[in-house]
Amino acid sequence: MPGHVAKGRAFTRQALQDWGWDRTETSEDTLLLVSELLTNASLHSNGCRELVLTADGATLRIEVHDGTTALPVRRPVPQPGIPGGRGLYIVERLSDHWGTHTYEDGKAVWAEVETTRLEHGMTVEY
Repeated sequence: MPGHVAKGRAFTRQALQDWGWDRTETSEDTLLLVSELLTNASLHSNGCRELVLTADGATLRIEVHDGTTALPVRRPVPQPGIPGGRGLYIVERLSDHWGTHTYEDGKAVWAEVETTRLEHGMTVEY
């Protein structure tokens, strides 16, 4: 699992850099979104089949495809001191929109970030 998450983050980091959307707080949030979606696929859906990033003028969309049609269930607000149950909460808080869609032999869990947040976010120094 950690190898897949690290590879997904590296892929996303490179895409953000190629698109000129790196070095902002929102780009860091986007990397966390990818980590959470990939981790959830690994823990609850037999792993990620495909990570897809698409961008148009208004939105960056992250899709994690897996091999199960079982939809994710967001738990109520995470409880302090109790591990787990924060993944979809984090996705909900960091993305502008998120959701799922099923297809014949699997599903995609997706999250969207408005590109204006990536273009005009606060700069982060590395």
